[in-house]
Amino acid sequence: MEFKQQVVTALQQAIGAQLDARTIAKGIEIPKSSDLGDYAFPTFMLAKIFHKAPQKIAEEIVGKIDQQGFEKVQAVGAYVNFFLDKQSFSRDVLQTILVKGDSYGNANTGHGGNVPIDMSSPNIAKPMSMGHLRSTVIGNSLANILRKIGYNPIKINHLGDWGTQFGKLIVGYKKWGSEADVKADPITNLNKYYVRFHKEDVEHPELDDEAREWFKKLENGDPEAMHLWKWFREISLSEFSHIYDVLGIEFDSYKGEAFYNDKMDAVIQELEEKHLLEESQGAEVVNLDSYNLSPAMIRKSDGASLYMTRDLAAAIYRMNTYNFVQSLYVVGNEQALHFDQLKAVLKEMGDDWADNIHHIAFGLITSGGKKLSTRKGNVILLEGVLKDAVLLAQAQIEAKNPTLKNKDQVAKDVGVGAVVFHDLKNDRMDSFDFNLEEVVRFEGETGPYVQYTNARAQSILRKAAVEIDRDADDLTLTDPEAWNVLKALGDYPAAIERAAKEYEPSVIAKYTLRLAKAFNQYYAHSKILEANAERNARLALVDSVSRVLQNALALLGVNAPSEM
Repeated sequence: MEFKQQVVTALQQAIGAQLDARTIAKGIEIPKSSDLGDYAFPTFMLAKIFHKAPQKIAEEIVGKIDQQGFEKVQAVGAYVNFFLDKQSFSRDVLQTILVKGDSYGNANTGHGGNVPIDMSSPNIAKPMSMGHLRSTVIGNSLANILRKIGYNPIKINHLGDWGTQFGKLIVGYKKWGSEADVKADPITNLNKYYVRFHKEDVEHPELDDEAREWFKKLENGDPEAMHLWKWFREISLSEFSHIYDVLGIEFDSYKGEAFYNDKMDAVIQELEEKHLLEESQGAEVVNLDSYNLSPAMIRKSDGASLYMTRDLAAAIYRMNTYNFVQSLYVVGNEQALHFDQLKAVLKEMGDDWADNIHHIAFGLITSGGKKLSTRKGNVILLEGVLKDAVLLAQAQIEAKNPTLKNKDQVAKDVGVGAVVFHDLKNDRMDSFDFNLEEVVRFEGETGPYVQYTNARAQSILRKAAVEIDRDADDLTLTDPEAWNVLKALGDYPAAIERAAKEYEPSVIAKYTLRLAKAFNQYYAHSKILEANAERNARLALVDSVSRVLQNALALLGVNAPSEM
């Protein structure tokens, strides 16, 4: 049921060998108005090939096309406009969705290939902030999308549980903290020590030397340093788990930076054996001039390891463990150079599978136009945002539907879903300013609007209280409002493929908004429950919209309540 392919085939037969199917498919457009057809092909690119005016070429192509299977095909200026057979399209789309249900849009593009996804990755002993939201929900949605088309995603929470920040934290705790305070409010107090360290070290740079010394002790297995590190890690994981539960997100692995401590020596040894290490100001680096990149630092002058060393060990471990077909790193755009260097070093080591590593970069969430920073204490805690979102959802539900059953659960689904949806509706490379009141509105381009559209569809089906005849031959709707809904439903598989190809969950989020708007227009202009010949088809349309909206929201990690 690929109607665009039907158009491509018709064009290729008419144009001939001068243009291949892929080029034709790329050139096909969707007109802004249905009056101009359902698909349009501009002929400008053919002018140089045929040495004719584009308008003349469009007329000649229309004359060669077998119009069977289309309502009509016509030339309008330099465009060939295709109008699909509405009856055939309607029947095929609705029957396919009703039969396939949640498997509508499934594909086997991935053939079961493993795709580890490095995502979320909060730092131990720091609160999860809005800054962690993007990596977490983008990674989770990509896992859902890739699973939908036949890959086997492996969600890895690469915890920031190692590094010089632990030296700073230990210094802060020993100077200004107490065991009682940490036990009373773990993350708040540990974060307070970390923030204070960075304020104090401006006038007392010797604190940095103390922090480096404590981290060196930690690397060497000092009992006190190890005890504090394990304690901080355990406390943090407990806090993180609660937030992940609220978001409904699970991981396949929590192997963080510390896991690779005993795997770095093998990497350094291989770099030495392959004569890739060079000395630079006492440190050891890999020269990447041939990639137009600055050198990748592997080991500091004091012998301490770096992110690059651990990420090399992690990449090799993941390849050896999972034999991946792709490996994704959902990490902010500011780390682009790091991942370019990582891939380049692996290529220098002879690991061509590095070409299958992809940095899934994303922009920032700002507050009042300012970047959020744990170090500077300018941070919006994720847990607080989720709680506030649920409270806002509760207030609107009380105002709109005070007798609703399971109000608390619905408020949670709506509030948390609103925050997740808002993040994912933005192109991942775009930065955006966060305003919670706008996010949790039931109107506009929001998650609650899409959820409410699904609840409306479910309400119609409950009122109808009839079994839809899925095998009926009369699953045809031809009115303009229904046609826009049907076209949107037919586009769902292509939206999934595009979202996977571009690693872009916003494709799915924007798709749900488009489908929801089309359905609400249909709802406003149609008497869906009226008893006549098209009633079964109308109910099949409503059912299909609800199924697809629920499925698409699930790909985003958003629940879809049946009542709101």
